[in-house]
Amino acid sequence: MTASIPQRYATHPEQIPGMTTAELRDRFLIDDVFVAGEVRLTYTHHDRIVLGGAVPAATELALTGYPEIRSEYFLEHREVGIVNVGAAGTVTADGEVFELVTGACLYLGRGVRDVVFADADATTGEGARFYLFSAPAHTTYPSALVSPGEGTVRELGDQVTSNRRTLNQYIHENGVKSCQIVMGVTQLHPGSMWNTMPAHTHDRRTECYLYFDLPDDARVVHLMGERDETRHLIVADQQAVISPSWSLHSGVGTAAYSFVWAMAGENQAFDDMDAAPITDLR
Repeated sequence: MTASIPQRYATHPEQIPGMTTAELRDRFLIDDVFVAGEVRLTYTHHDRIVLGGAVPAATELALTGYPEIRSEYFLEHREVGIVNVGAAGTVTADGEVFELVTGACLYLGRGVRDVVFADADATTGEGARFYLFSAPAHTTYPSALVSPGEGTVRELGDQVTSNRRTLNQYIHENGVKSCQIVMGVTQLHPGSMWNTMPAHTHDRRTECYLYFDLPDDARVVHLMGERDETRHLIVADQQAVISPSWSLHSGVGTAAYSFVWAMAGENQAFDDMDAAPITDLR
């Protein structure tokens, strides 16, 4: 059993106005998602989500149990969605090997005991980077792999408003079944910068974003907070943001990018959101 998972405790919206930039980043930004040769996870008490990354780096990495979740093995009482944002890799789940190309999504349900991550080709120098999003599960659904473009694809936004984007829904109520995880990948079209506008909340679910495919010299300005008390985080490539259910979320980049969005909470209705028009924000 691995030593521990760093924890982020739940916050009340009234705490936000008094926080410094450093405090906001400590609470809501995960800047070390991917570390070569490690499974690196963070536990947030917002809906008891665990998120993080696995970077095999020419080795094999096992997903083990942790004291914080009081389980013999990681998925004893949990489910997990996995998206590969690196080169091709494999995930072996109780002996079954799943091959994940870049952008593929794998769902593993409660009860899968042995999970091992590896690169598809350890000789290329371009390794897999598996992003993990896990939530408690009350029952078992079968493992399922979805390749890029095989999920529900939605074309959203407009180039005129700089938010033309392709949204791939993978784990959702009309796709891969889960207890509570909803997960997918959105790719912005060239020349588009906003990942969603207007911003929105869904007080019934916590959502986490992993930004990727962002140039090294570019950043995303991620909006958060309440409508009349907004704050922001400056986010680099392959960093993740925890967005509590009470917080609005939207972001604009200095270049086009992609992001993994994942939610867990009261329901799985993707469109159950409350818009926060820009004219209402302060």
